[in-house]
Amino acid sequence: MNTSTPGALAEEILRGVGGPENIESLTHCATRLRFQLHDGEKVDQAALDALDGVMGTVPQSGDRFQIVIGGAVATVFSNIMNLPSMSAAGASRPKSDADVKAEARAKGRGRYAWLDNFFEYLSDSFRPLLGVLLGASLIIAIASMLDAFGVVDFRAADKSASWVFVDSMWRSVLYFLPIMVAYNAAKKLKIDPWVGATVMAAVMTPNFTGMIGSKTPGVTTHTNTTLGTTESVAHVFGLPMQLNDYGGQVFVPLLMVALLALVYKGLKRIFPENVQMVFVPFFSMLIMIPMTAFLIGPMGIWAGNGLGTGLSWLNGNAPIVFAIVIPLLYPFLVPLGLHWPLNALMLVNINTLGYDFIQGPMGTWNFACFGATAGVLLLSIRHREKDMRQTATGALAAGLLGGISEPSLYGIHLRFKRIYPRMLVGCLVGGVIIGVLGGVNTKAFAFTSLLTIPVFDPMIKYIIAISAAFFTSMALVYFSDYRTKDERAQVNAERDAAEAAARGEAVVPAQAAPAEDRELVAVGAPAAAATGATTAAAAGSAATADAPASEAPAATAEASAAGKGTDILAPVAGRSIVLGEVEDPVFASRALGEGVGVEPADGRVVAPVDGELISVANTGHAFGIRTADGVEVLVHIGIDTVQMKGEGFDVRVEAGRKVSAGDLLAEVDLDAVRAAGHPTVVLVTVLNTADMASVEPHTGQDVVAGAPVVTVRR
Repeated sequence: MNTSTPGALAEEILRGVGGPENIESLTHCATRLRFQLHDGEKVDQAALDALDGVMGTVPQSGDRFQIVIGGAVATVFSNIMNLPSMSAAGASRPKSDADVKAEARAKGRGRYAWLDNFFEYLSDSFRPLLGVLLGASLIIAIASMLDAFGVVDFRAADKSASWVFVDSMWRSVLYFLPIMVAYNAAKKLKIDPWVGATVMAAVMTPNFTGMIGSKTPGVTTHTNTTLGTTESVAHVFGLPMQLNDYGGQVFVPLLMVALLALVYKGLKRIFPENVQMVFVPFFSMLIMIPMTAFLIGPMGIWAGNGLGTGLSWLNGNAPIVFAIVIPLLYPFLVPLGLHWPLNALMLVNINTLGYDFIQGPMGTWNFACFGATAGVLLLSIRHREKDMRQTATGALAAGLLGGISEPSLYGIHLRFKRIYPRMLVGCLVGGVIIGVLGGVNTKAFAFTSLLTIPVFDPMIKYIIAISAAFFTSMALVYFSDYRTKDERAQVNAERDAAEAAARGEAVVPAQAAPAEDRELVAVGAPAAAATGATTAAAAGSAATADAPASEAPAATAEASAAGKGTDILAPVAGRSIVLGEVEDPVFASRALGEGVGVEPADGRVVAPVDGELISVANTGHAFGIRTADGVEVLVHIGIDTVQMKGEGFDVRVEAGRKVSAGDLLAEVDLDAVRAAGHPTVVLVTVLNTADMASVEPHTGQDVVAGAPVVTVRR
């Protein structure tokens, strides 16, 4: 059947599997659409096999069904998901790749799911603010440069209106950050975000903050001798309420919204749906505004003040320990906004002692943070990640020039859990150096950036400490990556697919599917070779595949003699068999190209050709290699061994490296494969068979690893 347009093919496939209402979930791997159907009997397999662009179909148990597409699978998947009939399915709309991956991740969290949820809550509460945070941070960076060069004193109390206005340009973000965070946190917890923002805004209005330190009836003030701050208490309806300026306090909205979500969802269960729009927000505000003003807000301030008092004691009694604790503590205080009271303590130290001892150790945390961001930036350049490169560049500029860590934290570090442990090592190294060298002081309150290095004394000690912290974190992040191997492979594959699409090429995003459901193929051939042309070529070669190579038709022999030959070697010792004998219908039909199977005598699998490893399954079951003259070779170990999720497979290579024939790819525990119920046959196919003059398998013989098993002629 002619399906000349992508939309037509998608519609025919949808019709062939029984329509959108018959689809429970739809995902794709590197070559196949994978359907989980409600009723497998509704599939019209013959009609699907007749479609141009479909290489083959594979019915499976449990109402599962596979359609082999080849290199265009991602495009076909997207076209199917975007069909109007799929959107019209409403509640019955099948789960997408993203849905299935999210469910898989949720199942895989194990006993640390609470930690995953906590980091996701933090990250999603701040991520939408990244743009304005970066903008504000760069304004601060410019202001810091002007301050460092003596153009203007931004800490002066008598600045002109012009520079006060410049201050407002960045303070607008940092001061009202609690309201923005409350909005995003409420969205994350799936409640009305405007209710969250309103509750937080109630304790930041001029009416509320205007009572602080005022002579309003019912308001009393007293001084905190440790921090040197003035605290006000208002008596509201006879109850004491501590008054605080919550500007920049993000711990308070995070805690408030977590409680608000319980209240909001509880109220929705109480009130009928037709009155929820009025009464649920009303009672949520009536409950949570007093709760925030009387309890949650003061708790956040008390927590910060308690930390300030404790650290002051620690520095007086164990200064070396203090120098180590501060940089290790700050990475956890800053995301929650609990570091602000320490700023007050720094000012108290400068006013009473004439110097401050906190900012030096704190600087090592900042530079460890910036070093981690630098590592991410280098990786983003190396892996051509445009969005991350932009984010990391802005965050690093804000950090090194302005001393602002929030863009790095909220835009990068809280999104990738691998970064924090590596950053903490940099914090520890910098803190130990400051502690061992005897501490670093400053007589000024300054953002810890490159521009403020001269305010620290002894400056050389400070430079050594922050340099060590920076380069330690940068090296650890760069060499171990901030993504897992699975994530890196998937992101790189998606990048390659996007770049190839921009060039008008057809590629298979080899690592785009989840690890538990991935076939690995590397394709660099034109789109025609990935669809009907491949099928035709495979069918042609299949006619002679089951016969010995010497009995091939004369036309094939003439083409072989005319073309240049490339030998593909056995990747493992054993007995070579024709593809028609393997138990996977996709390989047996040559839909993935002509080749051979080898029943392995041992589990040592080596490269069958010289070339570049285009793709490597993290599970170790498949490898894609492209030779210098463009032959695409797939080495696939076992049948359905992707289900083993890497157990019994010891992968020795990684994607992107060059290999020579005979290089070790993986060592496989064949007994483990058999115990899992999977055939152990190692498959070697030429993916771009359609582009070759001939692909001649040599079967029915015992071979050693490195013996020729396929001859390819162009």
